[in-house]
Amino acid sequence: QVQLVESGGGLVQAGGSLRLSCAASGRTSSRYAMGWFRQAPGKEREFVAAIRWSGTSTYYADSVKGRFTISRVNAKNTVYLQMNSLKPEDTAIYYCAADYFADSWSPAYWGQGTQVTVSS
Repeated sequence: QVQLVESGGGLVQAGGSLRLSCAASGRTSSRYAMGWFRQAPGKEREFVAAIRWSGTSTYYADSVKGRFTISRVNAKNTVYLQMNSLKPEDTAIYYCAADYFADSWSPAYWGQGTQVTVSS
C-alpha cells in the first residue's frame, strides 16, 4: 500500500503560478511512476502529467504542455507539479497518483486531492 498526500493548492490569478507537491509513504520501495490527474466541476477526471520512477521520462496532456512541469525527488518520495501561466480552465481538484506505468495508465493509488482555483 502507498499513501499519497498532496499540498500546494490554492487561489491564484490567471497568468500566475503554483507548485503542487505529493508525498508518498508506505510501500515506497516499489519503483512506481507518479503523476497528476484533475477533475473540474461537472467533468470527468483527466490525466495531466506523469513521470517514471527514473525521472527520465515524462508525459503531459496537450492542454498543459509548455506550461506545467512534473519532477520528482525519490530520496524524499515526493513528486512536484510546477504550474505556470495558469488559466481559469485549469481550475480543478488535482489528484496525485502512483503505480507501475502503462500506456493506458490507470493507477491504483490516489491522494485525497488539492483544490486549484484560477480567477480571471
